[in-house]
Amino acid sequence: MLNTLENKWALVLGASSGFGKACSLTLAKNGMNIIGVHLDRKSTMPQVNDIIEQIKSYGREALFFNINVSDEEKRAEAIESVRQRTGADNSVKVLIHSVAFGTLKPYIADEAGKTLNRKNIDMTLDVMANSLVYWSQDIIASKLMGEGGRIFALTSAGSHRVWPTYGAVSAAKAALESHIRQLAVELAPHKITANSVMAGVTDTPALRKIPGNEQLVENAISNNPGGRLTTTQDVADAIVLLSQDSAQWITGNVIKVDGGEDLI
Repeated sequence: MLNTLENKWALVLGASSGFGKACSLTLAKNGMNIIGVHLDRKSTMPQVNDIIEQIKSYGREALFFNINVSDEEKRAEAIESVRQRTGADNSVKVLIHSVAFGTLKPYIADEAGKTLNRKNIDMTLDVMANSLVYWSQDIIASKLMGEGGRIFALTSAGSHRVWPTYGAVSAAKAALESHIRQLAVELAPHKITANSVMAGVTDTPALRKIPGNEQLVENAISNNPGGRLTTTQDVADAIVLLSQDSAQWITGNVIKVDGGEDLI
């Protein structure tokens, strides 16, 4: 298959770990320069620097921003920096939303203060879902993405299944899928596609923060027809395929990358 990613840019929201990290490195291996947006403290910055060095070792450029993905002012500054660095219209071919930062609490609890409040829910929806819309609007308005562009949002089976404490995140994942459908229709005349990628249960830092994650892993291994967990590399490889020019007619979908896990 002809590689149509060479020397294009990918903008990865949540680039420093999990799916975002795997996508950044795999797209770089396949010829893309990487713009990474992440939020890390000083203690985890060495890991971010390692990712940047790996990208550069593939002969690719890396432009990383340590900012809150939902900060409107910082987003505008980052977009302008990307514009100056890439120096051309339609230079960003791929936008990946892989942001995992939400509140894990139940809706209902016996003990006061242990339940989700408005601030928790609003923050989770804004960061994990609505930010996709704002970044998409800005990169298109700035002419950084045009014909042939690809937008991906990482979702999960939690968008339609229930797990204790996952309510706000589940709502965000469902909203994320809805945002993708709307973007797919509105961007179709621009020949830009938008798809949700639903990974199976994957051992990531985000998964380990979910109370009871050990049971999620056990259930996935026992139920998955492939007999193993999904990996971040599985997802990154799928996104490489879907980013090629030959995938232009695939849009508005929830594409499962889970070895058939969600069927059982």
